[in-house]
Amino acid sequence: MSTDPRRPVVWDEGPADLRLVPPALAVWGGAALAVGVAGWWTVAGVLLCLGAATPLLRPGARHGPRAIAGAGVLVCAAAGAASGALHAADLRRGPVPELARSGGRVTAEVAVTADPRLIRSPVGGARAAPPLVAVAGEVTRIEDRDGVAHRTRAPVLVLVPARDGPGESRREWLALLPSTGLAVTGRLAPARPGDTIAAVLRADGGPPRITGPPSGLQRTAGALRAGLRRATDPLPTDARALLPGLVVGDTSRIEPDLKEAFEATDLTHLLAVSGSNLTVVLLLLIGRPGTAQRAERGGLAPRLGIPLRATACAGGGLTLAFVVVCRPDPSVLRAAACGLVTLLALATGRRRSLLPALAAAVLALVLYDPWLARSYGFLLSVLATGALLTIAPRWSDALRRRRVPGRLAEALAATLAAQALCAPVVAVFAARVSLVGVPANLLAEVAVAPATVLGFAALGLAPVWPWAAGQVAWVASLPAGWIARVARTGAELPGARVAWPDGWWGGLLLAALTGLLVLAAWRMPYRRWIGAGCAVLLLLAVVRPPPLVRLVTGWPPPGWVFALCQVGQGDATVLAAGGDSAVVVDAGPDPAPVDRCLSELGVHRVPLVVLSHFHADHVAGLPGVLRGRTVGAIQTTGFDEPPEQAEFVRRTARAAGVPVVRAIAGERRAIGPLEWRVLWPGAGAPGGITESGESAANDASVVLFVKAAGGLSLLLLGDLEPAAQRGLARVYPRLPPVDVLKVAHHGSSHQDPGLIRAVRPRLALVSAGRDNPYGHPSPRTVRALRDRGARVLSTDRDGAIAVTGTGPGLAAHTFVGANPL
Repeated sequence: MSTDPRRPVVWDEGPADLRLVPPALAVWGGAALAVGVAGWWTVAGVLLCLGAATPLLRPGARHGPRAIAGAGVLVCAAAGAASGALHAADLRRGPVPELARSGGRVTAEVAVTADPRLIRSPVGGARAAPPLVAVAGEVTRIEDRDGVAHRTRAPVLVLVPARDGPGESRREWLALLPSTGLAVTGRLAPARPGDTIAAVLRADGGPPRITGPPSGLQRTAGALRAGLRRATDPLPTDARALLPGLVVGDTSRIEPDLKEAFEATDLTHLLAVSGSNLTVVLLLLIGRPGTAQRAERGGLAPRLGIPLRATACAGGGLTLAFVVVCRPDPSVLRAAACGLVTLLALATGRRRSLLPALAAAVLALVLYDPWLARSYGFLLSVLATGALLTIAPRWSDALRRRRVPGRLAEALAATLAAQALCAPVVAVFAARVSLVGVPANLLAEVAVAPATVLGFAALGLAPVWPWAAGQVAWVASLPAGWIARVARTGAELPGARVAWPDGWWGGLLLAALTGLLVLAAWRMPYRRWIGAGCAVLLLLAVVRPPPLVRLVTGWPPPGWVFALCQVGQGDATVLAAGGDSAVVVDAGPDPAPVDRCLSELGVHRVPLVVLSHFHADHVAGLPGVLRGRTVGAIQTTGFDEPPEQAEFVRRTARAAGVPVVRAIAGERRAIGPLEWRVLWPGAGAPGGITESGESAANDASVVLFVKAAGGLSLLLLGDLEPAAQRGLARVYPRLPPVDVLKVAHHGSSHQDPGLIRAVRPRLALVSAGRDNPYGHPSPRTVRALRDRGARVLSTDRDGAIAVTGTGPGLAAHTFVGANPL
């Protein structure tokens, strides 16, 4: 390696030292198998491995290096399997799993082992499930309903209802520190197969009953984290949420839309505690790669007069402080180990030593916590670290030889290497591929180091000088805000991510495709021209210019008048109002699908959003309609049920500065080519519980009779049940036949045949989620509509639906996209 400080660092070349890789993989594989199979099978596997290794290790036997290495692999596999079996057995024995199988009520003494987190359940029907506070803990004493007490040590997950309001205790639960002692009363439930806990304890509501204070170490760590949160309180929303996540992995302030943007752009590694956080700080201490061995060392250490050995100790101290502040959870220990491997690379510049160091870290971590062997996060950390330390330097050198500037070559090589190895794993469980991951990571990378370093500075200053911590946090908010803007801008691009087959077959397919692309980039002639062509194609796929998309996919069809979005089990319909404007009726259960649908339709202005009623599968996606669009007003039903969903709509509208108005039966409106009349709810709207057992909110749905361009007639029924449908027919006995009927309540079996006979639709459109648990659309309803001459289409089978033409030219066009639910 060159020691001339004026010359760029040249990494030591030489054959890779792979001796520790097979033992690490053997430990990993043995642990992964052992934690998921019955104990006797594991015992048999351990004995088989040891039996096969014994002849190779017998004293006096003459075997070559390969045989000894093979014996070492077998012993490591046995060690991994034994560790996994012992940890798995701890979860299956003792009083906690037995009481969980009976589902009884218990009172348990629990020691908190990790920071509580808020879990938001997906929308699955009329009401959004209330969030839960999840508290990981260890039961030390448990008493069943008969008063019999047991001493034990078993990991559990405590789930607490987390409604936020007067008398509720969400904040108290979320403020708990690890090592706090609790007394929890609730009902035990069995853990799912493969979980790392012995049972789930569903706690009764109310504030936590604290039986023991947290340890001094955890109080110190908690105070530091709380000080950082206070220092970031005055910052803009995104920076306020993101900065604690970048520094210590505190994501409690990350809103769902920001998290979704980070997922779409493959930036989620910035929201979790990772080795890169630690590496950035250590880089300040020791300087650029390879400089620690020089007389002219880089970094802050020589400038502060710290000798080389003391620098190494300081690096270890920083690592220990990092683990303490970020909590010694498995994910943090994993990050610290990967960060130390990176530190080894930075300090020595010897690539040959990196794989053994990484393999040794994997071996030690898996033996310590065998559940890591089945953790996607652990696999991603190892792959990313391996890519950055082995593949990235070679690709960086190759880019430099092609006259790419040094810093840009390093950043581009690191991003491409990490993306190439990690993307197939992400596809396994996410069933999607980000097309903007590489540019988003490159653009965000320039701000990660300053945001992290300044964030750590604010963390350290907060306990002793809060004012200075606030000023430093304000400066850190600039790069943090840049990262958030990169994520949001990338996520808003029409082709930011594409659906991909999930499961291991999908991951293997993407890995094979990535390998072919790398091989083509390395071997194929005319690489520059081919690469430029691929870059143009990728840009077009991401930007998706509407004329090109329409030419390739046929969506949206020219002259579309009405569209039924594919939003899963919910409703979202769009009425074209001329140009790039449209009236939106309902918003679906999730912001992302309705936002994507409107973008695909080219809708940028929404003069009016009509929410037929306040059930979550019609209103929870409202932020997606508001995202990046000009919205004139939101019109709702007058029946505020469920009240929490009605309040969500009003709160969201206030935040966007959009007025909320009530729909009044009989009112008429016109926007561009659209004319409509509100038919319902009126004086005849029934109250109480409907025939199907749903709340009266369904029967209070806003019903619209619409005349669109060319005289196309539509009837949008919301979620009306049969009683309200009969009431509608009584109030309007002369309802004319319609061209298009948006079938009520996702095509459920609860329909009034008389209304179907009266309106005689030519097209009957149903919005339902694929494989929904309700059986929508009902075969009986579909049959009744077809018997009346209607063509029936549903989003669960046909995808998004658009209607064009009128009279004899009436046509329905379908587009099968990624169905989110």
